Amino acid sequence: MIRAGIGYDLHRLIEGRPLILGGVTVPFEKGLDGHSDADALAHAITDALLGAAALGNIGQHFPDTDPRYKDADSIQLLRHTADLLRAAGYRIVNIDANIVAQRPKLNPHLDAIRARLAECLGIPLDRISVKAKTNELVGPEGRGEAISTEAIALIEHD
Repeated sequence: MIRAGIGYDLHRLIEGRPLILGGVTVPFEKGLDGHSDADALAHAITDALLGAAALGNIGQHFPDTDPRYKDADSIQLLRHTADLLRAAGYRIVNIDANIVAQRPKLNPHLDAIRARLAECLGIPLDRISVKAKTNELVGPEGRGEAISTEAIALIEHD
């Protein structure tokens, strides 16, 4: 059986935090605001995987009201999610994701992000696609107020 799930996340950009996307620290003067490390890409992929397996959502598994997840490494949360899927008999077929940000320019970092995600999920690099988009100066992403991400995950039951 093949199943698909979608994930979405958006975080405000603020000063004083590192910008982490897909487990990679991207040089920039602002970072994403959140309870954990606010890695919006890891969060969207986590939700896509949980949704595909009908295992709930990121807030149910890693609530922002739980102090254990304060400043948590979202790549470790994603790794735990992949382990949950494997324990339920699923295999990750592929991930396709978009990062929407006016700045910084993300294309130079996409290979590193893909490699980090592939390592975290335990799947080949050619099964991870991450694309960078701008919002052409429209909306919170276009005004440089936020970064949003979306992901789709395809999984297969063993």
